[in-house]
Amino acid sequence: MAAKLITLEAWAVATYGEASPHINTLRRWARDSLIIPTPEKHGRTYYVSPSAHYCDYRSPAPVVASAARQRQGTGRLIDRIAR
Repeated sequence: MAAKLITLEAWAVATYGEASPHINTLRRWARDSLIIPTPEKHGRTYYVSPSAHYCDYRSPAPVVASAARQRQGTGRLIDRIAR
């Protein structure tokens, strides 16, 4: 059986409470697929899974130095090549 879908506005209130984003912002998030799983549009209304979440993939992820890079150090290039 398919999961029940709720309106985008109801999802925003359930997720953010009274400080939910404006409906225009929610619609832009839905159009740009920033809500996972992607909302479905029926007529003029977007419907979303109650367990959906906002995911802004456009913001860069924090850079984490790899263990190999940390071991190499920041010495001169010729010293690092010689290893």
